[in-house]
Order: sequence, then structure tokens, then C-alpha cells
Amino acid sequence: MKFGIIRERKSPPDRRVVFSPDALSKFKEEYPQAEIKVESSDIRVFPDEAYSEKGIEITNEMDDCDVLIGVKEVPIEALIPDKKYFFFSHTIKKQPYNRKLLQAILDKNITLFDHETIVDASNARLIGFGRYAGIVGTYNALRAFGLKYELFDIPKAVTLHDQAALLQRLRKNRLPNIKIVLTGRGKVAYGAKEMLDGMKIKEVSVDDYLTKKYDQPVYTFIDVLDYNKRKDGQKLDRNDFIANPTEYESDFERFAEVSDLFIAGHFYGNNSPVILSKEMLRSPKCNLKVVADVSCDIDGPVACTIRSSTIEEPLYGYLPSEGKEVAFNHPAAITVMAVDNLPCELPKDASEGFGEVFLERVIPAFFNNDKDGILERAKVTENGKLTPRFAYLQAYVEGKE
Repeated sequence: MKFGIIRERKSPPDRRVVFSPDALSKFKEEYPQAEIKVESSDIRVFPDEAYSEKGIEITNEMDDCDVLIGVKEVPIEALIPDKKYFFFSHTIKKQPYNRKLLQAILDKNITLFDHETIVDASNARLIGFGRYAGIVGTYNALRAFGLKYELFDIPKAVTLHDQAALLQRLRKNRLPNIKIVLTGRGKVAYGAKEMLDGMKIKEVSVDDYLTKKYDQPVYTFIDVLDYNKRKDGQKLDRNDFIANPTEYESDFERFAEVSDLFIAGHFYGNNSPVILSKEMLRSPKCNLKVVADVSCDIDGPVACTIRSSTIEEPLYGYLPSEGKEVAFNHPAAITVMAVDNLPCELPKDASEGFGEVFLERVIPAFFNNDKDGILERAKVTENGKLTPRFAYLQAYVEGKE
């Protein structure tokens, strides 16, 4: 079987890659029967020479590969018919802007494995860049606070080499005794937690966070039952929230009234309550100064996230009294960081981490007859049709929804 690591073609350029040179070297060592080629690229974080030095073939011709592996969407004109592809297609939530891409994949008889659909038997995602979104998002959040109050001006994350360099920059600057609330329990949230812990910011319990004052910066790490409550007052478990989200309403206001900085690292499911509403933001009791929406759901659970921002211009201001965008340093504004492609700012670390997990959890399926069903569950299209697991996309493909 021949595997091809394809060049990223989407604009703006993405420097990430699924496999670093070291990861491909390990791939070859563990599966000597596999052939591996890397498509030449002048934007990839690892130059062509780094692969050549590991004995990996560099080429501009990928037509003879069986499996083609990339990160972002492949432009329609670059899709090679009758191949197996891995990439983030951004179609499984019926995104209108990629309908034509999924139509083309079906027309070209491509078997698509979306990185988002690579799950275990319990439907838990096995791979992703979430950890790096949390890492960079937290760096950006603290950078935003420094800029807003002219406390410090550190470089953008994208200009630094790795996570260690981000932490080194942050540690050089002293934070005032602010309170930071972090939501979530997934890879994004734990990536953010890594950074807060790496800065030696003290973690405190919810009760202490809400009631005590501190002479140093602190943070609290909260999950869905900390910031949501049942409308009928019952106190049940997390499984009840997942099963019955419409029976809940936000209880985040108590955090908004004491927090200076909110890092949103949660997963937001369908029918879940809004977390931070416009009404909460307008309240004279709201104490928030910076909101770093790492999850970045536009017009979603965090009302001040009215648009995504960019690596080039990561910050904007939200004026609660009028519900509109203003300059990020407007004195009455909440500063919002809502970059929707944060892992791109740390391409080396993100690529190394992703490839390590991909090699461990996905590649074996090609050589063990997919005994754990990894490939079968991840397969979105096959033989010019949607697979049964993704048949719900048929009306979307036909343009009926």
C-alpha cells in the first residue's frame, strides 16, 4: 500500500502537516511493507529536505498513491479520482460553503475519511488539534489582557517556535491579581490548563473562586454542571445534562460577576443553553474584561463572539451596551479573541503531536484488517455514495437543506 502526504493548498496557507519527518521515519520502521511519498511544499513547517534526510521520497506526482493524507480541505480541482483521502472536510455538520466539495468527492468516486470522524467504539474522537488550540488560545488570551491594559506587549504566538517559547514569554510578565474562569473538559480545555499551570497560576475550587479575594492571579476549571443548572432546581449528574440539555439554563452569571478573563474551551452541543448571554454582558455586575473564545462558535453560546478573528488581527472589542463591534481597547468594551484556526500558530508542535497519535491509532487499521472498526466508522463516502453512518448528509448533498 502506498501512502502520500499531500501539500496544503487552501488559502490562507496552513503550515501544518499530518506527519513530521520523524513520524514518517517511525512509520517506515514499524510498517516496512508500506511505501510513503511526500508531495513537495514550500510552505510546510518541515522543509522537503527534512524528509529527504530520513529517506522519504519527495515528489510532485501523487497519482500512484492509494491513500492521500492532508490537513485542510483539498480544492476540488486538486482531487484525484478513485483515491482514499484523509483531511478535515468541514462537511459533516452540513456546512453550506463546502457542499460542492462533498458533491465532487462523490462524483470522483473518492473514499473520504474525515479526521473529525475518526472515533472509537464509544464515538470518542481519537485525534485532533484541540490541545494546541487550547495552548495558543490561552497565550493569546493573556496577550490580549496585557495589550488591553498596556501592561505588556508580547509577540504573537505565530512568531514563536513552540509551546516552551510561549510559556517563556508569558513568565517574563507579571499578571495582576485577576480571576480566570476556564470552561470545558476536552482536549482544548486541558491544553489551556497546561498553559495556566505552566505559568504557576493557582487553581482554586469553584466555591473559593466565587467567594474569596486573592492577592495573586487564580483560575478555576469548570464543567457543564458548574455553569448550567436544571430549570426545576433538581441536582442531577452530567449524563442528565447530555441527555436533556433543554431542561437546563445557564448559571454562568455568577462567574461573569467575579471573573476578569474567560477562556472558553468547552464543547457546545445541540440544544445546550447559551452560556454567556447578551443580558449577562450588559449587566452592571459583569466584571469580564477579556473573553478568549477558543471554541469559537459564531452567534453561539458566548454572545460577544460575533465573528471569528484572524491570526493577523486576533482581537476586537464588543460593546455590551449596544451589542456591536468596536476597537479592542475601547474603554467600555470587552476584548474578544476568537481566532478559529489557532493550531496554525503552532504548526511544529501541532504537527508532531497529531502525527504521533495518527500513527498510533489510525495507521494500524490498514494492516490489521481494521479489527477495531476505526476506518469503517470514519468512512464518510465510498463507491460514489455516502456510507450508512453519514446518510443524514444526503439532503445536504442534494442542496435540499
